[in-house]
Amino acid sequence: MDEKEKENIKERNEICSRTLKTGSRTYFFDARETRAGDYYLTITESKKNFTETGEITYKKHKIYLYKEDFSKFQNILDDMIRFIINEKGREVISERHQKDFKNHTFNQEIKDVQKKTSEMKNFTNINFENL
Repeated sequence: MDEKEKENIKERNEICSRTLKTGSRTYFFDARETRAGDYYLTITESKKNFTETGEITYKKHKIYLYKEDFSKFQNILDDMIRFIINEKGREVISERHQKDFKNHTFNQEIKDVQKKTSEMKNFTNINFENL
C-alpha cells in the first residue's frame, strides 16, 4: 500500500473530531468510519506524564463505542453523572484539582512523621544501664 492509499484510508476513517483539554489530560472524541461505511465513536484520554529525566510522555487509553451500544452507554453515563451530582453536588470538593494547589497539609504530615521517627531513634538510643 503506497502513501496515497494510506492517506485516503486515514481521511475516510476520520469523519469528525472534538477535543477537550483539562489540565494534564486531553480527551479526543472522534467519529470514524468502518470499512463497511458505518460510523462509530472513539474516545481517547491522553495524559501528560514526566519521566525522571523530565522528558514528556503521553499515556493513552481508548474506548471504541459502536452505534448498537450508544443508547445503553448514554443511559448509564447519564445515570452515573446524576448520581454523583445528587450525592456530592457540582462543586469540586478536592482542593487538589485547583491549579494553585500546594499540599501543605501532606508536607506537614511528612515533617511530623520524620520528627517523631527521629525522636523515637533518640529514645531507643538511651542507655538504660545508667538510669
